[in-house]
Amino acid sequence: MKALLPLLAALPLSSFLYLSPSAPAPKYAVADIPAALREGAHAVLRADDEVVTIKSAGRLVHTVHRVVTILDAAGDDFGRHSVGYDALNAVSYLRGAVYDADGRLLHQLRPAEVRDQGMGDTGGSFMTDVRVRYADLRQPQGPYTVEFDYEIVSDNTLFYPDWQPQEEEGLAVQSATLRVNTPTALPLRYQERQLPAGTTVAHTTAGSQETYQWQLANLPAVDDEEVAPPLAYSTPAVVLAPAAFEVQGHKGTAASWQSFGQWNYELNAGRDQLPPATLAKVAALVKDAPDARTRAQRIYSMLQGSTRYISVQLGLGGWQTFPASSVASNGYGDCKALSNYTKALLAAAGVPSYVALVGAGSDRPDLRADFPSSQFNHAVLCVPMAQAGRPDTLWLECTSQTNPFGYMGSFTGNRHALLLTPQGGQVVATPRYGAAENRQVRRVDLFLDAVGGATATARTLRTGQEHDFYSQLLHELGPAEQKKYVTDRLRLPTFTLTKFNLAATPATPTPGVVETLGLSLPGFAVPSGKRVFINANLLSRLPALPAQIGERQAAVWLPRASLHADTVRLHLPAGFRAETLPAAVQFSTDYGTYACQYQSLPDGTVQYTRHLELKRAQMPRTAYAGYLDFRRKISIADKAQVVLLKTES
Repeated sequence: MKALLPLLAALPLSSFLYLSPSAPAPKYAVADIPAALREGAHAVLRADDEVVTIKSAGRLVHTVHRVVTILDAAGDDFGRHSVGYDALNAVSYLRGAVYDADGRLLHQLRPAEVRDQGMGDTGGSFMTDVRVRYADLRQPQGPYTVEFDYEIVSDNTLFYPDWQPQEEEGLAVQSATLRVNTPTALPLRYQERQLPAGTTVAHTTAGSQETYQWQLANLPAVDDEEVAPPLAYSTPAVVLAPAAFEVQGHKGTAASWQSFGQWNYELNAGRDQLPPATLAKVAALVKDAPDARTRAQRIYSMLQGSTRYISVQLGLGGWQTFPASSVASNGYGDCKALSNYTKALLAAAGVPSYVALVGAGSDRPDLRADFPSSQFNHAVLCVPMAQAGRPDTLWLECTSQTNPFGYMGSFTGNRHALLLTPQGGQVVATPRYGAAENRQVRRVDLFLDAVGGATATARTLRTGQEHDFYSQLLHELGPAEQKKYVTDRLRLPTFTLTKFNLAATPATPTPGVVETLGLSLPGFAVPSGKRVFINANLLSRLPALPAQIGERQAAVWLPRASLHADTVRLHLPAGFRAETLPAAVQFSTDYGTYACQYQSLPDGTVQYTRHLELKRAQMPRTAYAGYLDFRRKISIADKAQVVLLKTES
């Protein structure tokens, strides 16, 4: 041993660590990642090995082994992991370790380092048994590698785990596998999405068990590209669903939308009874209502004025509603309970309706109608009725105290929902909002002075989905916060906001918000000799997009149709006239249409009008070059300048 000491002393510290009998052998060295996977990546998924074992119609086990190398600070979020659990889903274990760039173990996660937090601890309005186990292995600097292992035992087989290893932009995938073991008596339902060419499932049967296995490897990172679809539509995935399932003794099947809806309807049947006092209140409220729509509107106003929303996720309570009598007594409920309560109120007023399940969220993918499964996170109410002798359908968002009557908006509009009827589930479309509904109409009066200053008034009406965010500002923030938000986003070099107001408009035919601004613009158009150069498009300029770097990867998704119409009046100072007006511009493409023109009016003002209609569309990635050109042309036209000439000294 003495003879070895000088040699050991001469070795670098890293070599000494390798020779230590207690140190594990290095693994997951960054150098072992192919260069092509590191290119453009913030993190690399080294391994994602998932096993789903179906034990019975009411139980499954999901085990995960996940290894991620974080290459830079933008990938740090992958250095932590959380696993949710509740009364129906138990976490058997959560283990973890972190390694340096050479694959040497830095730290083994200790049980005391795993945080356990209830979802209700976040301060939201929750009634939930959902908790989270959370581990954080982030390091001060990269690259480094984290490894997590965990297992979930679920007694809620309504949900099978989905598998989409490439879950975020900037994440490359070196290796990922999914294996599903299921009894032959419980055949697996699955849907493959966006799998690379040649990727096939390996399906084997041994006795009474079937095994399905998928494997992915060497997927380069996906860039965050302009007007790209959600990753759910662009990266490889396998979605799983049961045929037969059981939740706390309630058996059902998801083999069809009809059967899945039937299970949900029967789960909530008989929970729509109202107390006598509430029935009497409804009768008095609607006794002189001339038609069903008026009765529904009065009921909706009553709902908004007497209830509030809470989230309920207590075991089966995630699917089974509070009784309507409970909402009537307590004045609160989740989306299911409030929709069921409103359904009961409408029934008491002689207006039939149906609860509908929907995947809500402005950026949430639409229902995959070709794969019956639980794809929902929200419930609304559908009210079929006849209007002026023709079929009509009214939709009600029952969780909001401020939502306009009959308006779905960005949250639940323009998608499909599952109607729950006594005969089972039925896929239907929620209201569609196009350019006719989603409008922004702006009038600006710009008053110029002789030394280059200006003042302006602007009135902007936003309707439909164009109004949704501003409606949220109106109802959730005070006037000072509203003003600050708008001020921070005005793209003007130097200005003072002298007047500000937001106000809702009557919801006919679609709801809207009117924004009124007063602006002081010092140095807005300083004369250059005898001329003044003015960009008349004060508030509505649409910038060009940066050129595509490298080959476009994603399809082109234009998620919202809209119409923007602007009228700007330039009020000239004494002694000035319009010398040059830009030429009119007009063009039409697959992406939308654009037109603008300028004219001198008899009263000496200059009027600028602009019309931009954007289409809702999904196009192949090859269409992106055309979209870039469309935006470039708009940007050029929006920057055109009016030239004024000083005619008096």
